[in-house]
Amino acid sequence: MTPERIHLVVLFGGQSAEHEVSCTTAAHVLAAADQTKYRITPIGIDTNGAWSYADAAAMALTEGHGALPGRLDPTGSLVEPSQALTDVTRPVESTGPTVVLPLLHGPLGEDGTVQGVLELADIAYAGSGVLGSAVAMDKAMAKHILGGAGIAQADYRAFADHQRTPGLPTQLVAELGLPLFVKPANMGSSVGVTKAHDVDELQDAIELALTYDEWVIVEEGIDGREIEVAVLGNTEPVASVAGEIIPGEEFYSYTDKYVNDGSQGLIPAPLTESQMTEVRRLAVEVFNLLRCDGLARCDFFFEEHGRGFLCNEVNTMPGFTPISMFPKLMMASGMTYSEIIDRLVELAIERHARRRRNTAH
Repeated sequence: MTPERIHLVVLFGGQSAEHEVSCTTAAHVLAAADQTKYRITPIGIDTNGAWSYADAAAMALTEGHGALPGRLDPTGSLVEPSQALTDVTRPVESTGPTVVLPLLHGPLGEDGTVQGVLELADIAYAGSGVLGSAVAMDKAMAKHILGGAGIAQADYRAFADHQRTPGLPTQLVAELGLPLFVKPANMGSSVGVTKAHDVDELQDAIELALTYDEWVIVEEGIDGREIEVAVLGNTEPVASVAGEIIPGEEFYSYTDKYVNDGSQGLIPAPLTESQMTEVRRLAVEVFNLLRCDGLARCDFFFEEHGRGFLCNEVNTMPGFTPISMFPKLMMASGMTYSEIIDRLVELAIERHARRRRNTAH
């Protein structure tokens, strides 16, 4: 008898500005996934939203992990999303349950949209559900929820495009001081983020952020260290050791992360034992408050001689290459890259079974 293998569907690409990050993440996941445990189907989504069976990636898998490129091509045999989800759940001899790994970053992938489609299709998937994904993706809403629960954060203002007034930039400077950070509410990987040093730069930064989302967040500049914690689990999440990012530029920008590779990651972060315990506790608390599941990376600022740890944001589908902070933090906490994938699949199956108990009557 052939051992039962889980059908692992790797969904990647997407329509957001983080498309390329997703294609790179997916290549590393396919290279690390154990084909004795999984029957793998890569499905790509191009920047126009078209779904395809990623034929080149599938062919490379048959030739061995070494044949995989560093970036997966999301194009191939076009398929309607509904047909793709029907195809991947069709029973195949000697194959176990189907689990989707939605390696999609940013809007229309990490924000609850794809998660909703998978819920309707009754398919197990890794990561947070519709609510947790949507709330964490919308930084303005996440800050509102965390602030209501007493989680310390930077001072900020959030507003929509239609709520702007002519004197808003000047008002924001008077309320929050300078410098200010401006970011689109629904975006990740520091896309559209600007550090503004005066009113004119602030006005330009707001205009840039509005090209990515209709909601904008303006935050006070924090003179603090950047601390990140990986969280893995469902009802009993576990936090990794904390790491620290030393930006190579004025702040940890998109180019610093993915183009120049100028930043430095310190794992574990140089914190005292009590500081390490506190930030790990906070990460789990934030994970639970935002109704996250599966995995997340919780980012903090640390004002060592001020307000302490300030929650910055939560990423429910962080970058997943071997040099990304989430897997590096989990590996520093005792797991291998392949074991992280296995655990995410286990958590997806467990969460799906739990959800079915509450919805099947």
